[in-house]
Amino acid sequence: MKNIKITVEYDGTNYFGWQKQKNGVTIQQKIEEAIKKTTGEIVDVIGSSRTDSGVHAKGFIANFKTNSTIPSDRFREALNSKLPGDIVILKSEEVPDNFHARYSSKGKTYCYTILNKYEPAAIGRNYVYHVKGRLDTEDMKKACRYFIGTHDFKAFKSTGSSVKTSVRTITNLHIEIEGNLIKIYISADGFLYNMVRIIVGTLLLVGISKLKPEDIKKIISEGQREKAGKCVPPTGLCLEKVFY
Repeated sequence: MKNIKITVEYDGTNYFGWQKQKNGVTIQQKIEEAIKKTTGEIVDVIGSSRTDSGVHAKGFIANFKTNSTIPSDRFREALNSKLPGDIVILKSEEVPDNFHARYSSKGKTYCYTILNKYEPAAIGRNYVYHVKGRLDTEDMKKACRYFIGTHDFKAFKSTGSSVKTSVRTITNLHIEIEGNLIKIYISADGFLYNMVRIIVGTLLLVGISKLKPEDIKKIISEGQREKAGKCVPPTGLCLEKVFY
């Protein structure tokens, strides 16, 4: 039996996130269906994270076990021929039997994109969060440094998570400006439920001067969810890379 690792790019607009569920079509479901059509096997595809409805990915990692004789690198073409156009396998390769897309991961990088201009977008609207008011990006950049490091991020998670600890280590958080686009990149050893989207919502409060950059330190130390920003929509969020 082979353990196949796949790198996946997908547009999450039309899906209820990664993980299989009863009330909607998911990325995991579509890939498992493609594998069944290709090999005849019913497999459990393990994902590197549980992205929410509407969230996108450029470098999502998954793995599955198979008895198929298809060469490992040929799964890419075989599965792409069975998948819809908004899900693409970028790479397929054989990995050691103990590789686990989720538990072997050492960290991830996400990018959240804000369109900061008065008019909303028609083209590309599913990949950005529209904020029409002017944002103080310099203060937002200053606020980023207070998140970096190992902290208890319980103020930055939504209810519904069953994790044992809310301590995480953010290794990088920075902002890049591309015209009217504000791109917020965040890397960490792991993320709590909606953590990235709540951090972005908090940075937006800094951007409209409802918070000062140094207020972030107090919000983290007090750990009260209501002191942080709102959870921004999923459309602007993209999983960029998973580290192993």
